[in-house]
Amino acid sequence: MQLWDVTVAAVFWWGVVESRKLRGISSSYKRFYKERKSFMCIDGSKIIPFEYVNDDYCDCEDGSDEPGTSACPRGRFYCTNLGFRPHYIPSSRVNDGICDCCDASDEYNSHARCKNSCWSLGQRERAHVEGQMRTLDEGLRLKQQLIEEGVLLWREKQAQLRELQQVAEDLQIKLEDHRRRKHEADRLKDQTLKALEGRDSDPQHHGSAPTSTFQLLDSNKDGSITVEEVREKVALVKDEERVLSAAEAQIKDAAGGLVGEDPHLKAADRAVEWEATNLKKVEEDYESVNTEMSDLQRKLAIDYGTDWEFLYLNNQCYKLRVYEYTYSLCPFNQVTQQNTAGTEVSLGKWGMWAGTKNLYSHMVYENGEPCWQGGSRSTTVTLTCGTETGLRSVKEPSKCQYIMDFQTPVACQPALKQWGIHSEL
Repeated sequence: MQLWDVTVAAVFWWGVVESRKLRGISSSYKRFYKERKSFMCIDGSKIIPFEYVNDDYCDCEDGSDEPGTSACPRGRFYCTNLGFRPHYIPSSRVNDGICDCCDASDEYNSHARCKNSCWSLGQRERAHVEGQMRTLDEGLRLKQQLIEEGVLLWREKQAQLRELQQVAEDLQIKLEDHRRRKHEADRLKDQTLKALEGRDSDPQHHGSAPTSTFQLLDSNKDGSITVEEVREKVALVKDEERVLSAAEAQIKDAAGGLVGEDPHLKAADRAVEWEATNLKKVEEDYESVNTEMSDLQRKLAIDYGTDWEFLYLNNQCYKLRVYEYTYSLCPFNQVTQQNTAGTEVSLGKWGMWAGTKNLYSHMVYENGEPCWQGGSRSTTVTLTCGTETGLRSVKEPSKCQYIMDFQTPVACQPALKQWGIHSEL
């Protein structure tokens, strides 16, 4: 009976010693702590007897001989945390009376009464991650729809551009034709004026002119008309503010009838006016089509993702109120900030994609309005996965430098599912 008691006590003592030696070690490091006569510090700096491991005295500079105690300043204690996430804590926290490991393994020899809360923590964490996975699944489904819509929209924009280019070519031909016709109308008018001037200089036509008109223009009655006499009388024609005398009215009618009332000249004037009106309309149409075409070409030159999945964000704006400011993000255009008084400030214009591992994870908007400290305002937008599209947060970590969190289904990546729940728990 005594031999049995001694055997049980020995087995128990060996288990305690073994447990003491292996405490605070992750499964990947257990190969360094196999029971043997000696122990080599993991950094290879020293060999010590194996019984020195976890004896509460630091022998190795890297602290590897004391993974389960607080003896070494550089030591680390491994929390197994079965049911939750395992992690390391500094060995100085071992047996300090505060529960750092949810499985309470760090307080094995202290007055603290720690409960194992790993399972309940794990349940909450699993529920959270599973919710994230459901969001990811839904986001990926919506993303696929947006990709399909983006491809169709891209094709529509390309077709629209081809149509505009054809319209521009047709208007170019029409514009050249109208310019030619306007030039021809001007030429015919000039010919008509020259013909009328030639007729007026012909003595036969002078003979047929009314004698009374000559007499009215000959102010000093010397039988000839000087330039000053003509200017004096014709000036009265333009003076519409006062009542004309009978003689002045006769001069006006006579002067107007010499050239201005000629039916050929009137027809030429109408032709010039008509062609000028038509030319102006075609020029306006041509300019409008070219402006629309240039705007569309500029938009199509933007990188909307490998599958044009971000194209649906173009021509959209998303707002978020933060205290007294309203922030507006118009993807691929600009970012603005508006106060309660309605004053709007540019926080940057579309610059580029700036993600590292994933190029399309960050947007940069630059060259906003000048900052009072120098430089210009800029905004970095981080795109996160979600089932809805919208601004989630805006911060200004440094003066005139803004960061935004923008949620959208097209930011969801299938690669996220590879590490999802398994990496968390």
